[in-house]
This record gives sequence, structure tokens and C-alpha cells, in this order.
Amino acid sequence: MEESIFISREERCRILSVDHLADIAPLLGGESELFLVYDDKLGPAAGEIIKALPVRGAIGLEASEQGKNLETVAALCRQLMEAGASRNALLLALGGGTITDIAGFAAAIYKRGIRCAFIPTTVLSMADAAIGGKNGVNLDGYKNMLGTIVQPQQVFICPEVLGTLPPREWKCGLAEVAKTLFLADAPAYAALVGEAPEMPSALLPFVLKAAAIKAGIVREDPFEKGARIKLNLGHSFAHAIEHAAAEEGDDISHGEAVAIGIILAAKLSEAQGIASEGLAQRLEADFTRLGLPTACPYGMQQLLPALRNDKKGQDGKLRYVLPEAPGKVVLKNLNPDDLHLDTE
Repeated sequence: MEESIFISREERCRILSVDHLADIAPLLGGESELFLVYDDKLGPAAGEIIKALPVRGAIGLEASEQGKNLETVAALCRQLMEAGASRNALLLALGGGTITDIAGFAAAIYKRGIRCAFIPTTVLSMADAAIGGKNGVNLDGYKNMLGTIVQPQQVFICPEVLGTLPPREWKCGLAEVAKTLFLADAPAYAALVGEAPEMPSALLPFVLKAAAIKAGIVREDPFEKGARIKLNLGHSFAHAIEHAAAEEGDDISHGEAVAIGIILAAKLSEAQGIASEGLAQRLEADFTRLGLPTACPYGMQQLLPALRNDKKGQDGKLRYVLPEAPGKVVLKNLNPDDLHLDTE
């Protein structure tokens, strides 16, 4: 078992790398009110947790963007209440970013706040979604419009669960890993692209590096007032792509949307004279090598409604994170209606 840094001195969130789910038992075995919420596709893994830990109640949820809403959060809180969970309860979430978001939000508001801990089971959630305390749900199809920033007590990164992921799902997490390494560790980013891992076990060292980088940034800026903003690289476009995909009935995952969103951010950076011409083309080649999509299937007019409603918008403008080069990004406030960007 390997311990990473604390995310924040105040809230003492720990990130721990464990080899097996059973390794978590010594750390949580003494909990008197332990409740498990899990992705209902992960029944066998949930069973291992129930065998190893004194779980008082287990709740399976469907992990979907459609179900990532206040109604699901309320239903989870209701089940905790009916099970007699007090303010001393610990809610342990097993699943990807959708499950950890729902569980973290529920824990933040149930009885004005109980503790939570996460076992992320996707590459995307291990490297990004489960780390940092952001817990959000969607509103009327708009991504993460409601939420909290409350740190989990612990995050357990367990490679044992990665073997259950289909190739498309674990590759989607590559986008967040690549984003974080691009932002903060250019040599590691180059190594990731050079290796282009073909199985999740080969990706694990890069996942752990990305997780540690994000934890360090969050420790410096837990409430996204400064340095943490740069972690939003590609995400405003990504959320707009996800919104358009939902309207069209298209199957585009968050990780795939992030990959496309980073390319659009690079194109916008070039158009604004921040990045040298060729950065977007280089990133397209890198992401193609990693097996990620790079072409946006929607025009700017389809993306505009979500960009206008992005939660980071203020006074009619949206703060874009624009890449200049590996290790360097620029923040720029722009009116989404003024963007004249070729999304193809």
C-alpha cells in the first residue's frame, strides 16, 4: 500500500494505492456505520467489499448521465435515512465518476454532511473525477450545474478493478491522463504518447502520476480560485459536446468529449494568437496515436447553448483555458457568441 500526499491540510483527504480490494479492510474495518453505494454493473466487486468490510447497507445505482441528477441524490439520501444512517456514517462509493459524483454530493448534504470515501473503478475517475472534492449532478441536460466541493476522506486506487473495463471505457480515461500530464509534466506526456498503452495495467503508472499532480494542484487551490482552473482544459467544449450528443442521441463519452474539447481549445488558442500554428495538429496526431477521437461532429451553433450556460461563465463571457505549449496554458475570457471556430 502506497500513500500519496494529502489533498488538503484542512480536510485531510488521502490518496492510497492498493493492490487488492481486501487491502482496504484495515483502514475501514473499524467503521460502525459503513454504507456502500456502487455501480450496479459491479456486483462481484461490491460483494468482495461486503465480505471484507462491516457494511451495514449496500445500494446499487445505474451509472448513467441521465440518472446523474437531484432525484437520484434524493433517493440515495432517503435510503440512508431509512437505514438509520447518522452523522457518524461513512458512505463508500465504488464506481466511476458518475457514482463518486452522486455519492459525494449526497454525503455533502445528508444531515448537513457525512463522511465519504471513494474506490474509483475507471481510469478517468482514478486520474481525475474522484480526486479533488468536486461533486456534481446535471440539471436539464446541462453538465454538473449543481454540486459541492467537499473532499472525500480517502480515495483508494486499486488496479484490480481495471481488468473489468472494456477497451473503449479505459481508453476514454486516457484523455484526462493526457490532459493532466500535458499541463504539468511534459516528459511524462511525451512518454505516454510514445508508449500508447494497449492495456490498462500498462497505463497505471501514468494514472498514478496524473492523480498525484491533480492532488497537488487541489491542495494548493481546493476551491478553484487560481491554479486549479487550468485543469478545466478542454472541458467547456467537452460539456457542450456532451449536451449536443444527448440532444442528438449520439454515443459520446465524457473522456471522448474531453479529447475533442482539448483539440478545439488548441484551435481557439491558435486563432487567438496564443499558441503557434501547428499545436492543434500535433495534439490531433498524439490523440490519434492514443486511440482517442479528435473531430467534433457538431458545428459551433450546436455548441453555443451549452457554452452560454456553462457554470464558469460570468458577465456574458466564459473563461477558456487555452494551451500555448506543453506545461503552459493561458486563461482568457471570451464571449461564446464571438467565437468563429472551425470545429471540424
